[in-house]
Amino acid sequence: MIEIAQTIIKCFKNGGKLMLAGNGGSYDLACHMEEEFICKFEHDRKPLPAIAFKVHSSTSNDYGYQNVFLRQLQALGKPGDIFIGISTSGNSINVNACLGYAPNMGITPVDFPRIGKSTAEIQENQLKLMHDICRIVEKAFVYAKGGETH
Repeated sequence: MIEIAQTIIKCFKNGGKLMLAGNGGSYDLACHMEEEFICKFEHDRKPLPAIAFKVHSSTSNDYGYQNVFLRQLQALGKPGDIFIGISTSGNSINVNACLGYAPNMGITPVDFPRIGKSTAEIQENQLKLMHDICRIVEKAFVYAKGGETH
């Protein structure tokens, strides 16, 4: 958790962005994390650059569902960015495609940990981990200049 948070902090401080992707409930978690950075987690502050990849029917139709996130990574990613792949099973081919390809673009891949035996338990633990990461990252930006910022 601390290592992921420190990687995100470094990325943001160097002008990079966080990109996330997942399917189903993992997609909801990716959107949740995106909003915690763009809006606020516990403190009002400047927005931090995060984007959750969406499933676009045109991309799926033209390039296949397995590449729906990869095309977005290729279009939006740049060296120094981070890609977090969220999957309950670890078998999401469209998420894994990005995790495997990201280093070719100089993007740091993070396979979000799966802790637990059931889908619900894994997702609950991922939500807790996400909130812990958001808390650490946010503190680095809220308190960096001595107070909350807008």
